[in-house]
Amino acid sequence: MPALHLRLVGLLLWFSVAGLIVLPAEAQTCATRKFSNNKLFQHCSDLPTLSSSLHWTHDADGSLSIAFVAPPAKSDGWISWAINPTGSGMIGAQSLIAFKQTDGSMTVRPYRLNNYQSVEQKNLTLEVSDMSAESSGGQMMIFATFRLPANWTTVNQVWQVGSTVTDGRPIIHDTQTPNLNAKGTLDLVGGQTGTNTGGDSRIRKRNIHGILNAVSWGILFPVGVILARYLRTFESADPAWFYLHAGCQSSAYAIGVAGWATGLQLGSKSKGIQYTTHRNIGIALFSLATVQIFALFLRPKKEHKFRFYWNIYHHGVGYAILILGILNVFKGLDILDPAKKWKSAYIIVIAILGGIALFLELITWAVVLKRKSRKSTMPYNGQQTT
Repeated sequence: MPALHLRLVGLLLWFSVAGLIVLPAEAQTCATRKFSNNKLFQHCSDLPTLSSSLHWTHDADGSLSIAFVAPPAKSDGWISWAINPTGSGMIGAQSLIAFKQTDGSMTVRPYRLNNYQSVEQKNLTLEVSDMSAESSGGQMMIFATFRLPANWTTVNQVWQVGSTVTDGRPIIHDTQTPNLNAKGTLDLVGGQTGTNTGGDSRIRKRNIHGILNAVSWGILFPVGVILARYLRTFESADPAWFYLHAGCQSSAYAIGVAGWATGLQLGSKSKGIQYTTHRNIGIALFSLATVQIFALFLRPKKEHKFRFYWNIYHHGVGYAILILGILNVFKGLDILDPAKKWKSAYIIVIAILGGIALFLELITWAVVLKRKSRKSTMPYNGQQTT
């Protein structure tokens, strides 16, 4: 009997712990949410980004009542839900933005988004009424009723969160992956939400751009520099080191050009979103690397009097590309904001290359000093002195 009691107690404890684990997860679903004003909605959907949800009721006369729920990026930030009658993105969206006023009370105001740099507080072309906002448990809520054309069966929705409100004006949100993917469709008839593939395509191109540039400027180019600096010290490696160096740098340049072109394409399709430092470093990299590649065709022979000056130029530009390339990879990682393991992996790769370079630096200096010492003990007739 005592053993049976212990088993029953163990089962009760297990179910209690399981309940504690499951209940918070269930509490986050839109179906279990209750509003303080006792409003009820026919449909709800947990949106795919920004920990947000939408609750709505659509009547046959075109009335769309909504409740949008999301945590702001910071406690004094803002949330927004919008309908875009003309497109699937933010430009042209007719938005409701909620935030806390200086006295701590919540407000919701209509805005039109004409560009990515600023929003204009202005009445919407769509008729909207019953606007209100609440804040509870770290989340904000927007309530409103839109009057839509009776023949509309779907709408393009856009939602967003921001971290700052200055003088009653919402400041631009982050441009990380969750923010860029915060858009989709709302099926008014079927009561479902969907996602637009445009954001996924852009994110895929951003990732391709990052991978190409990390491999080219961030890995291959440093490897090419290591090959040239250290292998040429050994006479047996000549001329193999040159072909290895040239092949590695040419491959890095080709991949880098592909990454640069992808970046230009992303920039042309993301008007208003600018990463000035990352872009300027990328332009400098491409320009210097292009000049460096073409300089190979103008390389003087070893015995030529201008070879000394060409070497100074070639080494200087090469090390500039090396530093700028690694710096810009880290800038790109900050923009893409991937899983932490990717940045850690790149840091490990750079650390390994740095360790190899340091080891080879010591080896080559030992070889050079030994070679100089040997020459200093040789007389003019070629016989070693005693």
